[in-house]
Amino acid sequence: MSALQRESLLKLQGVSVTYADGHRALQPTDLAVARGEFLVLLGASGAGKSTLLRSINGLVRPDGGRIEVDGLPGGAVSARNLREHRRRCAMVFQQHHLIGRQTVLANVLMGKLASRGSLTSLWPWSRADKLQALAVIDRVGLLDKALARADTLSGGQQQRVGIARALVQGPSLLLADEPVASLDPATAQGVLTLLHDICKKDHLTAVVSLHQVNLARLFADRIVGMRQGQLVFEGLPAQLTKDVESALYARAGTTSANHPPEAVAPTLAHA
Repeated sequence: MSALQRESLLKLQGVSVTYADGHRALQPTDLAVARGEFLVLLGASGAGKSTLLRSINGLVRPDGGRIEVDGLPGGAVSARNLREHRRRCAMVFQQHHLIGRQTVLANVLMGKLASRGSLTSLWPWSRADKLQALAVIDRVGLLDKALARADTLSGGQQQRVGIARALVQGPSLLLADEPVASLDPATAQGVLTLLHDICKKDHLTAVVSLHQVNLARLFADRIVGMRQGQLVFEGLPAQLTKDVESALYARAGTTSANHPPEAVAPTLAHA
């Protein structure tokens, strides 16, 4: 059974985002992500990838549409169940957002705050919490660094800590916003290999935004291309042709014989 035939864990229906300055960062968007799918978002800077991910996570509030997530009361993200949604929906950021002076273990334990109440968040970490955190640190290959300060690690190691912090939440959906953008090619491929392997072993659904087309082709079950806040391509990695790639990354307002501006979206959407 293909990824597209499996039950959807995440559905977006007409989700749109307009910022306070009037900029429409995300046009009304429909998207379904299958349970266990490793979906990659591609597109130039400003295409809307981060806005889409942050809308799913709840960091950005859409001004229209509906986001449905498996297992949430009523099926949809709301103000009432946002906390539980964020526990199930872990996020890996491009810039790590680690506390440099804290140990790797302490940073990973921060991922468990999503499952604590406001009062219990003040209590010391239990032995079970620490053992769980150490287990995920081991999974990302950093057990020997568990007591090292986060700011002593390399960029690739810091991103592995970010992945461990997300995993300790016990999520069903993992979002990653340009997780390897600041890494050299070899390190980037190593981090994505780790992330992909863990998601497949744990049957985690993942939505990952990338700039690197070669990595998207290598790891994605399905690729969604974005341009100017719209989803303009959906397909398998083999369907991401050079023409499609060129249209995705063409500068706004440019034209070409194959993809004039008014024809870019419909041409790609039916690739």
